[in-house]
Amino acid sequence: MSSALERIFVATEEANRLAILAALSNVPDGPMLDIGPHKGEFTQRVAQRVGATDVRGVELIPDHVAEAEARGIAVTLGDVDDGLPYEDDTFTLVLANQVIEHVRRTDLFMTEIRRVLKPGGLVCISTNNLGSWHNVFSLALGYQPMPMHVSDEVIVGNPINPQDGFAHEDLGRTHLRIFTLRSLVELAEFHGLPAVHASTAGYYPLPPRLASKAARIDPRHGAFSVTIFKKPSA
Repeated sequence: MSSALERIFVATEEANRLAILAALSNVPDGPMLDIGPHKGEFTQRVAQRVGATDVRGVELIPDHVAEAEARGIAVTLGDVDDGLPYEDDTFTLVLANQVIEHVRRTDLFMTEIRRVLKPGGLVCISTNNLGSWHNVFSLALGYQPMPMHVSDEVIVGNPINPQDGFAHEDLGRTHLRIFTLRSLVELAEFHGLPAVHASTAGYYPLPPRLASKAARIDPRHGAFSVTIFKKPSA
């Protein structure tokens, strides 16, 4: 990966995290769940932002569980394709940052999130945007869109992808479904989670300051979708 592209990719990932933090306002007090907390670094940042003290997570990769638990997160080892191991109406906030693209049973994913949310609770879902210009241009050239994986072992199909030919770091890195901003919003709303915020963060191949302005002007083609949905009050 060239140093310039690497810097843009890393900066855009952080721009996505900052956009999530900025979008999380008026979160009700109560327990928080992070689906796929990885090692827990960003989970901590979100918990601090919303003032959550009861922070839990469900994580697929065993090695990540121990590191997240060391940060004070009560993590359950599990696969979200089997459902969420929590009681109904438990959480006031559910976070799923760059997780839904790894999920096979996305309808179950949405219904389970709605089930474990308390009435009036919020869910923040962020994921790669299929409509991002770097994906559109890749398809126009006859190449595989960069976040759309065709193998569980290796990244192939796009010679301009800085990670082309790389092995996946672990099973949890394989992408199964990639959404446009519109399709993500409509799927959540179909499952009873109306949107209260929908935007994008980053705008490949622009650096952060220019990307922020471009994503506000043209959110359909930003790099990452940042969405917040609310479970209606009873």
